[in-house]
Amino acid sequence: MIQNTSEIKEKIISVLKERGPSLPIQISREVELSPLFASAFLSELFSEKRIKISHLRVGNSPVYFVQGQEPLMEKFSDYLKSKEKEAFNLLRERKFLKDGEQQPAIRVALREIKDFAIPFRNQDGEIFWRYFTESEEDLNKEKSQQKSTIEIKDTSEKPAEKIKSKRKSVKSKAGQKQSEKFLERVREFLSNSGTEISNIENIGKNELVLKVKNSTSEIILVAYNKKKISEKEIIKASKKATEMGMKYSVISLGNLPKKIIDLMESLKNMENIEKIE
Repeated sequence: MIQNTSEIKEKIISVLKERGPSLPIQISREVELSPLFASAFLSELFSEKRIKISHLRVGNSPVYFVQGQEPLMEKFSDYLKSKEKEAFNLLRERKFLKDGEQQPAIRVALREIKDFAIPFRNQDGEIFWRYFTESEEDLNKEKSQQKSTIEIKDTSEKPAEKIKSKRKSVKSKAGQKQSEKFLERVREFLSNSGTEISNIENIGKNELVLKVKNSTSEIILVAYNKKKISEKEIIKASKKATEMGMKYSVISLGNLPKKIIDLMESLKNMENIEKIE
């Protein structure tokens, strides 16, 4: 039986080199230690910068690996949440993504998959994302290939139609930017309360439908990008949650109207309401 702590650490590193990226429970079995002790040794090795740890979690556990095994982390991508998996697949396919050209939900997801999406800025200060096995220099090759493609322009569009099309494009970009800014604001608000976004169900002009979870439960959260919300919007949020078989919560930029607050208070102690036949 291994007694020396140095020997235990060397055995753990040997196991990682042989197995590749592994969970604490897998390592504990290999070195014949309890999961608690194995995790403690793994933490020490990480502090000593002898091993690496993933941002991704499998359940509540991170993945441990040694330098050079980063590409092997791909096999754990199946544990990503739905929107994060979508961003992962998109980035893996295209290798490079320009941040400003992505949908708000994808931009948020790219910031969450730190093991696979590496941000950097080009010479113009624009944010790009590269797949973790690619290098920044490869982006120049991608651009060269794109420039060599012949672009055929439709010259049949009338001036008035061009102006209309341009206005729509500007309006669409402005709306996307507004939604994205609100999503970031909501994410920061939730993070401060220990709640994380597990999935983005829908992004509208002035509302977000999110699946969120804290340490005890997962619910639907409907966030309204406005100071005043009505009964219709609360009913809409309730219907959405009912369709998904979940409880729900609502947040907005302002306080609820007094009549809604009064109604909610009056319903708290109501046991039943019936119609006389």
